[in-house]
Amino acid sequence: MDEYVLTVVVRVEKGARPGQTEALETAARAVLAILADERSSGDGEWAAAMHAWQDARIRKVVRRARGAEWRRAEALPGITVTSTADVGEQGGAGSGVEVRVFPPVLLDAVPRDLAKLQVTGTDFEDPAELPDPDPGKPVLWINPGLEMSSGKAMAQCGHAAHLAWLALSTAGRKEWVAADFALAVRTATPRQWGKLLDSGLPVVQDAGFTEVEPGSRTVVADHPLLTR
Repeated sequence: MDEYVLTVVVRVEKGARPGQTEALETAARAVLAILADERSSGDGEWAAAMHAWQDARIRKVVRRARGAEWRRAEALPGITVTSTADVGEQGGAGSGVEVRVFPPVLLDAVPRDLAKLQVTGTDFEDPAELPDPDPGKPVLWINPGLEMSSGKAMAQCGHAAHLAWLALSTAGRKEWVAADFALAVRTATPRQWGKLLDSGLPVVQDAGFTEVEPGSRTVVADHPLLTR
Protein backbone atom coordinates (compact mmCIF):
# COMPACT_ATOMS: atom_id res chain seq x y z
CA MET A 1 0.00 0.00 0.00
CA ASP A 2 1.25 3.48 -0.85
CA GLU A 3 2.26 5.48 2.21
CA TYR A 4 1.50 9.16 2.51
CA VAL A 5 2.93 11.73 4.89
CA LEU A 6 1.54 15.03 6.11
CA THR A 7 4.22 17.65 6.74
CA VAL A 8 3.97 20.27 9.48
CA VAL A 9 6.50 23.12 9.52
CA VAL A 10 7.07 25.38 12.52
CA ARG A 11 8.67 28.76 12.03
CA VAL A 12 11.78 29.16 14.19
CA GLU A 13 13.59 32.44 13.57
CA LYS A 14 16.91 33.36 15.19
CA GLY A 15 16.33 34.73 18.66
CA ALA A 16 12.59 33.97 18.55
CA ARG A 17 12.11 30.37 19.55
CA PRO A 18 8.51 29.35 20.22
CA GLY A 19 7.30 28.35 23.65
CA GLN A 20 6.84 24.60 23.98
CA THR A 21 3.12 24.59 24.73
CA GLU A 22 2.35 27.29 22.16
CA ALA A 23 4.05 25.13 19.53
CA LEU A 24 2.20 21.98 20.56
CA GLU A 25 -1.20 23.66 20.62
CA THR A 26 -0.63 25.43 17.30
CA ALA A 27 0.49 22.21 15.59
CA ALA A 28 -2.66 20.44 16.81
CA ARG A 29 -4.85 23.30 15.56
CA ALA A 30 -3.07 23.24 12.20
CA VAL A 31 -3.89 19.55 11.74
CA LEU A 32 -7.53 20.27 12.58
CA ALA A 33 -7.54 23.19 10.13
CA ILE A 34 -6.56 21.00 7.19
CA LEU A 35 -9.01 18.26 8.21
CA ALA A 36 -11.85 20.81 8.23
CA ASP A 37 -10.81 22.68 5.09
CA GLU A 38 -13.26 22.40 2.18
CA ARG A 39 -10.37 21.42 -0.10
CA SER A 40 -9.95 18.22 1.97
CA SER A 41 -13.42 16.79 1.31
CA GLY A 42 -15.85 16.10 -1.49
CA ASP A 43 -14.36 17.13 -4.81
CA GLY A 44 -11.74 19.33 -3.18
CA GLU A 45 -8.25 19.45 -4.61
CA TRP A 46 -6.74 17.76 -1.54
CA ALA A 47 -9.54 15.25 -0.94
CA ALA A 48 -8.01 12.23 -2.71
CA ALA A 49 -4.69 12.63 -0.92
CA MET A 50 -6.40 13.17 2.43
CA HIS A 51 -8.46 10.01 2.00
CA ALA A 52 -5.46 7.94 0.91
CA TRP A 53 -3.43 9.23 3.86
CA GLN A 54 -6.14 8.46 6.41
CA ASP A 55 -6.82 5.01 4.95
CA ALA A 56 -3.23 3.99 5.73
CA ARG A 57 -0.94 4.83 8.65
CA ILE A 58 -1.61 8.46 9.51
CA ARG A 59 1.99 9.61 9.34
CA LYS A 60 2.98 13.16 10.30
CA VAL A 61 6.43 14.76 10.15
CA VAL A 62 7.33 18.04 11.85
CA ARG A 63 10.10 20.20 10.40
CA ARG A 64 11.42 23.68 11.14
CA ALA A 65 12.17 26.65 8.92
CA ARG A 66 13.29 30.26 9.12
CA GLY A 67 13.91 33.19 6.81
CA ALA A 68 13.99 32.24 3.15
CA GLU A 69 13.18 28.62 4.02
CA TRP A 70 9.92 29.73 5.62
CA ARG A 71 9.07 32.00 2.68
CA ARG A 72 9.58 29.13 0.24
CA ALA A 73 7.41 26.88 2.39
CA GLU A 74 4.70 29.56 2.49
CA ALA A 75 4.64 29.60 -1.31
CA LEU A 76 3.56 25.93 -1.39
CA PRO A 77 -0.12 24.94 -1.04
CA GLY A 78 -1.05 24.64 2.62
CA ILE A 79 -2.52 26.43 5.62
CA THR A 80 -0.73 28.64 8.13
CA VAL A 81 -2.05 28.75 11.69
CA THR A 82 -0.89 31.25 14.31
CA SER A 83 -0.98 30.59 18.03
CA THR A 84 -3.78 31.99 20.15
CA ALA A 85 -3.04 34.49 22.88
CA ASP A 86 -3.97 32.36 25.89
CA VAL A 87 -0.64 30.66 26.57
CA GLY A 88 1.41 33.69 25.56
CA GLU A 89 -0.44 36.01 27.93
CA GLN A 90 -0.73 33.64 30.87
CA GLY A 91 2.31 31.44 30.38
CA GLY A 92 4.73 34.12 29.32
CA ALA A 93 5.69 33.02 25.78
CA GLY A 94 3.76 35.47 23.62
CA SER A 95 5.85 34.77 20.55
CA GLY A 96 3.01 34.33 18.07
CA VAL A 97 4.02 30.87 16.90
CA GLU A 98 3.40 30.14 13.22
CA VAL A 99 2.85 26.62 11.93
CA ARG A 100 2.10 25.68 8.33
CA VAL A 101 0.52 22.35 7.42
CA PHE A 102 0.67 20.85 3.95
CA PRO A 103 -1.62 18.31 2.26
CA PRO A 104 -0.27 14.75 2.42
CA VAL A 105 1.85 13.38 -0.39
CA LEU A 106 3.57 10.08 -1.10
CA LEU A 107 6.73 9.58 0.94
CA ASP A 108 8.93 9.88 -2.15
CA ALA A 109 7.05 12.93 -3.45
CA VAL A 110 7.58 15.44 -0.64
CA PRO A 111 8.37 18.81 -2.28
CA ARG A 112 12.08 19.56 -2.22
CA ASP A 113 11.60 22.80 -0.30
CA LEU A 114 10.01 20.76 2.49
CA ALA A 115 12.13 17.61 2.31
CA LYS A 116 15.35 19.54 2.86
CA LEU A 117 14.10 21.21 6.05
CA GLN A 118 15.55 19.85 9.27
CA VAL A 119 13.52 17.63 11.54
CA THR A 120 15.90 17.95 14.50
CA GLY A 121 16.37 21.11 16.53
CA THR A 122 12.74 21.52 17.50
CA ASP A 123 13.35 21.51 21.26
CA PHE A 124 11.48 24.33 22.95
CA GLU A 125 10.75 25.34 26.53
CA ASP A 126 7.93 27.03 28.35
CA PRO A 127 9.26 30.25 29.90
CA ALA A 128 6.81 30.23 32.81
CA GLU A 129 4.44 27.98 34.72
CA LEU A 130 1.32 27.23 32.73
CA PRO A 131 -2.17 28.06 33.97
CA ASP A 132 -4.78 25.37 34.41
CA PRO A 133 -6.78 24.77 31.21
CA ASP A 134 -10.04 26.66 30.90
CA PRO A 135 -13.00 24.56 32.06
CA GLY A 136 -14.85 23.10 29.11
CA LYS A 137 -11.91 23.46 26.69
CA PRO A 138 -10.58 20.34 24.93
CA VAL A 139 -7.29 19.21 26.45
CA LEU A 140 -4.59 17.03 24.93
CA TRP A 141 -2.90 15.27 27.84
CA ILE A 142 0.71 14.15 27.33
CA ASN A 143 2.09 10.99 28.93
CA PRO A 144 4.26 12.15 31.88
CA GLY A 145 6.46 9.06 31.64
CA LEU A 146 7.87 9.71 28.15
CA GLU A 147 10.71 11.91 26.94
CA MET A 148 9.95 13.40 23.53
CA SER A 149 11.52 16.20 21.51
CA SER A 150 9.27 19.16 20.78
CA GLY A 151 8.93 18.06 17.16
CA LYS A 152 7.88 14.55 18.19
CA ALA A 153 5.42 15.95 20.73
CA MET A 154 3.97 18.29 18.09
CA ALA A 155 3.30 15.35 15.80
CA GLN A 156 1.74 13.36 18.66
CA CYS A 157 -0.53 16.25 19.68
CA GLY A 158 -1.57 16.68 16.06
CA HIS A 159 -2.44 13.00 15.95
CA ALA A 160 -4.44 13.22 19.18
CA ALA A 161 -6.42 16.17 17.85
CA HIS A 162 -7.02 14.16 14.68
CA LEU A 163 -8.42 11.21 16.66
CA ALA A 164 -10.72 13.55 18.60
CA TRP A 165 -11.95 15.05 15.33
CA LEU A 166 -12.77 11.61 13.95
CA ALA A 167 -14.66 10.72 17.12
CA LEU A 168 -16.85 13.84 17.12
CA SER A 169 -20.28 14.10 15.55
CA THR A 170 -20.84 16.45 12.62
CA ALA A 171 -22.38 18.97 15.01
CA GLY A 172 -19.41 18.62 17.35
CA ARG A 173 -16.97 19.27 14.53
CA LYS A 174 -18.89 22.39 13.48
CA GLU A 175 -18.77 23.65 17.05
CA TRP A 176 -15.01 23.14 17.19
CA VAL A 177 -14.54 24.95 13.88
CA ALA A 178 -16.62 27.87 15.17
CA ALA A 179 -14.35 28.04 18.24
CA ASP A 180 -11.25 28.25 15.99
CA PHE A 181 -10.22 24.79 17.23
CA ALA A 182 -9.71 26.01 20.77
CA LEU A 183 -7.68 23.52 22.81
CA ALA A 184 -5.01 23.23 25.46
CA VAL A 185 -2.03 20.92 25.82
CA ARG A 186 -0.78 19.89 29.24
CA THR A 187 1.31 17.08 30.70
CA ALA A 188 -0.78 14.82 32.91
CA THR A 189 0.25 13.80 36.38
CA PRO A 190 0.94 10.06 36.75
CA ARG A 191 -2.37 9.66 38.58
CA GLN A 192 -4.28 11.61 35.91
CA TRP A 193 -2.63 9.56 33.19
CA GLY A 194 -3.81 6.28 34.64
CA LYS A 195 -7.37 7.54 34.84
CA LEU A 196 -7.22 8.92 31.31
CA LEU A 197 -6.09 5.57 29.92
CA ASP A 198 -9.10 3.92 31.55
CA SER A 199 -11.53 6.60 30.35
CA GLY A 200 -12.20 5.35 26.82
CA LEU A 201 -11.08 8.67 25.35
CA PRO A 202 -9.01 8.67 22.11
CA VAL A 203 -5.38 7.81 22.78
CA VAL A 204 -2.40 7.90 20.42
CA GLN A 205 -0.44 4.66 20.28
CA ASP A 206 2.86 5.31 18.56
CA ALA A 207 4.40 2.94 16.04
CA GLY A 208 7.79 3.46 17.66
CA PHE A 209 9.80 4.46 14.59
CA THR A 210 11.42 7.36 16.46
CA GLU A 211 12.17 8.27 20.08
CA VAL A 212 9.68 6.02 21.90
CA GLU A 213 9.09 2.28 22.14
CA PRO A 214 6.58 0.69 19.75
CA GLY A 215 3.10 0.74 21.23
CA SER A 216 3.82 3.67 23.55
CA ARG A 217 0.70 5.64 24.39
CA THR A 218 1.70 9.26 24.06
CA VAL A 219 -1.32 11.60 24.21
CA VAL A 220 -4.97 11.32 25.27
CA ALA A 221 -7.53 13.68 23.72
CA ASP A 222 -10.10 14.85 26.27
CA HIS A 223 -12.86 16.75 24.44
CA PRO A 224 -15.96 17.78 26.43
CA LEU A 225 -18.22 16.54 23.63
CA LEU A 226 -16.78 13.03 23.87
CA THR A 227 -18.19 10.61 26.43
CA ARG A 228 -15.71 9.14 28.87
